[in-house]
Amino acid sequence: MSTSRKTFHPRHLRQRLGLNQQQFWSAVGVTQSGGSRYESGRDMPRPVTELVRLVHIEGIDLARARGEHFVVANHLRSTNPALYSRIKHQIRAKAGRSAR
Repeated sequence: MSTSRKTFHPRHLRQRLGLNQQQFWSAVGVTQSGGSRYESGRDMPRPVTELVRLVHIEGIDLARARGEHFVVANHLRSTNPALYSRIKHQIRAKAGRSAR
């Protein structure tokens, strides 16, 4: 597993999140046995690495994410960066309060 492609080890991330392999890997469309191989040191393909990052680090629920959500966010960021930044900070603050 190349550390240049990511800054996390999937097993450590999974354990920190308190998930078993089935819960962790099924959220990104990987079988438990495939995830076990990645946790044991096999290189993860870049798309799998990105899915793990999006789901388990960024908190995006793939079942609910739609392409239009990303289009709207990109449009807002480019047309009204101040509002985009304000909304982003509000969401982060709310997430920080709920994590306590």
